[in-house]
Amino acid sequence: MALSTDYICRIGSWDPANPGETDAAKVYQKYKGQSEERLVSGSDDFTLFLWNPSKQTKPLARMTGHQQLINQVCFSPNGRTIASASFDKSVKVWDGRTGKFISTLRGHVKAVYQICWSSDNKLLVSGSSDSTVKVWCMRTFALLQDLPGHADEVFTVDWSPDGSRVVSGGKDKVLKLWRS
Repeated sequence: MALSTDYICRIGSWDPANPGETDAAKVYQKYKGQSEERLVSGSDDFTLFLWNPSKQTKPLARMTGHQQLINQVCFSPNGRTIASASFDKSVKVWDGRTGKFISTLRGHVKAVYQICWSSDNKLLVSGSSDSTVKVWCMRTFALLQDLPGHADEVFTVDWSPDGSRVVSGGKDKVLKLWRS
């Protein structure tokens, strides 16, 4: 499950686009904009649902396409796009306002456990049980960089708030810091 304002909650009052800004309310309003908060949920029945929890109890959209259970869902920092990681070895990209399918990212040969957006919304990183970390260009939906190096499954990936580094960790009990 993910909220369209998760990124804002994560960075707090620090805005990568304006490091001098310290007012959390201003940063929240900048990233939230005029749109209302949305929620996306992923399930082991291979579906996602997009919700507007402040207005209605029925979902805005039912999103289908994964062939196995969904491990993680997350909104891009600007809330316009959703990514979902699945045991079907793929990452799917969806419109964050309507729930419409945009693209499938294929390249992992085993389950994709976790995904994370860069702060500028341009890149997505994925970690998989195939022991690789992959960086995807969200403009072309193409594999930008394959980062092998873990000896076993990659359980977690994350970007630094300024977008300069990716960190990954896995079953091999190693944290790797990658420069972008």
